[in-house]
Amino acid sequence: MLKVNEIFHSIQGESTHAGRPCVFVRLTGCNLRCAWCDTEFAFYEGKELTVDQVMEQVAIYGCGLVEVTGGEPLMQPEAIDLMERLLAEGYEVMLETGGSLPIKQVPQPVIKIVDFKAPLSGMVMNNLWSILDDLAPHDEVKFVIGDRADYDWTRARIEEYGLAGRHTILISPVFGILEPRTLAGWLLKDRLQARLQLQLHTAIWGPGKRGV
Repeated sequence: MLKVNEIFHSIQGESTHAGRPCVFVRLTGCNLRCAWCDTEFAFYEGKELTVDQVMEQVAIYGCGLVEVTGGEPLMQPEAIDLMERLLAEGYEVMLETGGSLPIKQVPQPVIKIVDFKAPLSGMVMNNLWSILDDLAPHDEVKFVIGDRADYDWTRARIEEYGLAGRHTILISPVFGILEPRTLAGWLLKDRLQARLQLQLHTAIWGPGKRGV
């Protein structure tokens, strides 16, 4: 059984796949408590569903792209079964994970978006850097930036782990805390090999809107 917070059809708002129609399966629970979290409702709310029931709801939308997200979806071992089932039935599958749990059991074809935590999140000590060894070329690494210290820390981690040219690097400003133009200026000045990412779903529907 999986504890599922919500299943909905929307526009992919982040990653290099932003703008694509996508079905989101948001699982309940998270092992982190980031200071800027925008999905606290997923910490506890949800209902028990079998993998078959989730697959039935996903199929309703007739969409070939599915993202498994949270919270932290890898807290539930059955998330692996769900991703394997989605792949077996021909879906393109994405996973949004917080960079604190192993990903070795995630099926290789899954597009993994690993969201490592910068200092302002308050969760920086939970980053599990060894999972970089389990990333495939199609996977992406994400950093959410709240201030200049976060940016400098991120730039140092990109250099330390040789991420530039190895994986797509996504850098996002914390909504309402850091102006996108400020972050863009830092990226341009440093010629950082990273992709500035804004939350497309927030731009379309506004902050705090659920099910989009």
